[in-house]
Amino acid sequence: WRGRAEWDQVMVGLYCGDSRLQQDALDRVSAWKSRYGPKMPLAVDCTAELIRCKVLDSSGRLKSHELILSYGLALVRFVNLITERKQKMVSIPLRQLAREVDIPVWVVDLRHELTHGKLPRLALCRKGCDVVLDWLRKMYWSRQLGNNLCEEDEDEEEEQEEVEANAELDSDAWE
Repeated sequence: WRGRAEWDQVMVGLYCGDSRLQQDALDRVSAWKSRYGPKMPLAVDCTAELIRCKVLDSSGRLKSHELILSYGLALVRFVNLITERKQKMVSIPLRQLAREVDIPVWVVDLRHELTHGKLPRLALCRKGCDVVLDWLRKMYWSRQLGNNLCEEDEDEEEEQEEVEANAELDSDAWE
């Protein structure tokens, strides 16, 4: 991202509910991903995948089964990436890890059904997506905005460095 304004614009676009603006924000995230590759913050990537599911859902182009698979993949990936950051040498149950980071246990149960059981109803996948997006907004995006409050007289280069430093999600940021 080029600076705080671009970061803010993407966050607002992702969470606005207007699929055209969401698609613009998703395009910007894709540009970031091509630029930063594996250094892309996991929370940004997970948010984009979940929003992409909502945009596809609102388009009416996918069948129910396809939407379940799309939401399912994004939800499984979110739970796996978030909880794997907290795994140590000893395997800790996902439900316990989820509680530690304040993710509802039923989201972990939904992930379990998606990977090991019968596919859930679309309505449950949609609800899971909404809950996870809200969690990401509170636990990541809003915190980044709060951490990035800059003095008005800072120049663009310093602002960019600060945004990048705060936006990098390493294992400590999720804990």
